[in-house]
Amino acid sequence: MTAQMTSTAPGSSHSATEGQHGLVAHSDGAFVPVQTRSERFRSVNVEDFAPVHGREHEWKLSPVAAFADLTGGELDGSRLTLATEPVEGVELSWIPRSDERIGRAGIPEERASANAWSSFDEALLVRVTGDDEKVAVITRTGLGDAPRAAHTVIEIAPNSRGLVVLAGEGEARLSENVEIVVGEGASLTVVSLQEWGDDAVHLGSHFARIGRDAFLKHIVVSLGGKVVRVNPSTHLAEQGADIEALGLYFADAGQHLEQQVFVHHDAPHTRSRVTYKGALQGAGARSVWVGDVLIAQTAPGTDSYEQNRNLVLTDGTRADSVPNLEIETGDIEGAGHASATGRFDDEQLFYLMARGITEAEARRLVVRGFLTEIVQKIGSADLEARLLEALEAELEGR
Repeated sequence: MTAQMTSTAPGSSHSATEGQHGLVAHSDGAFVPVQTRSERFRSVNVEDFAPVHGREHEWKLSPVAAFADLTGGELDGSRLTLATEPVEGVELSWIPRSDERIGRAGIPEERASANAWSSFDEALLVRVTGDDEKVAVITRTGLGDAPRAAHTVIEIAPNSRGLVVLAGEGEARLSENVEIVVGEGASLTVVSLQEWGDDAVHLGSHFARIGRDAFLKHIVVSLGGKVVRVNPSTHLAEQGADIEALGLYFADAGQHLEQQVFVHHDAPHTRSRVTYKGALQGAGARSVWVGDVLIAQTAPGTDSYEQNRNLVLTDGTRADSVPNLEIETGDIEGAGHASATGRFDDEQLFYLMARGITEAEARRLVVRGFLTEIVQKIGSADLEARLLEALEAELEGR
């Protein structure tokens, strides 16, 4: 377990990274241990956060110079261009900043997220209803190279079911917040699919609140873009809430793909499974995965496990993998974490080559088998086929 720098008390206007001595005082004089993930400073106002320098705990593994305009500059908060098809049971609309449905799932913990929150004009509301299976694909495209801000709220009604894909294509310099609210007894899958152009930069903060006996499958797929940083934060707020957080990424030469995952067990008998898998090839390919799980005193009977696996395909790559687990109650069903980064399994390659398969084809089969575990859990045959084709293109360097 890795200790993290703590924050100032909620409501303070100071940065979460000013303290340098392991403990930071609350306004009432008490202290918060450095590992308490839930105590990070939060605000929807960008001015409440200090400028980003890259030394802060939330930014120290990120190439901050590549997106200084998104963390501190002015952002265009107008509506994004969307491509989507009508789906029965899925309603899309634009709502004003003042709408009471905004801010229910969570609020920013860092400056880029707060800058996007301070800048958007209207939020895209995606409302899912009905207990039949349905798939809605929403593609953001044509964003251009100017810095943009966006806000999306995905809300699923109690006892409803659905799958929502938020996809990104083409040029972009985007900082966005995505709120996900899962009603009682509902089952929702959200796929965040990054297939941006080669020079695109995308910073995304996802906040999810899961209700009583509800289930969320949250999947982050990052393939395209120069710098992609998607950080999902899930609050298991009511009894029986369940999250399966999955991630798939393929970093090529000079590409930075990052995910910082937080799961907060805050109610009895909640469950979480976190599995992120990635591959890296080419000089300067970089991936970052940070996984924080907090099991609060209010969450007896918790069942939690998180893991990250990285497959290194060439020299000159770097994979950072940091699992953190904090447990505040002894009354749990189970909790654990794992992390591994390695090269090809020579025995697997030998087995395949001994059966007449070329080395290049054997390597492709091994990588595909390693990554398709995540693809096969999406639950949409069309999307799974699309992603398998994209992975083949990555392996062939297309």
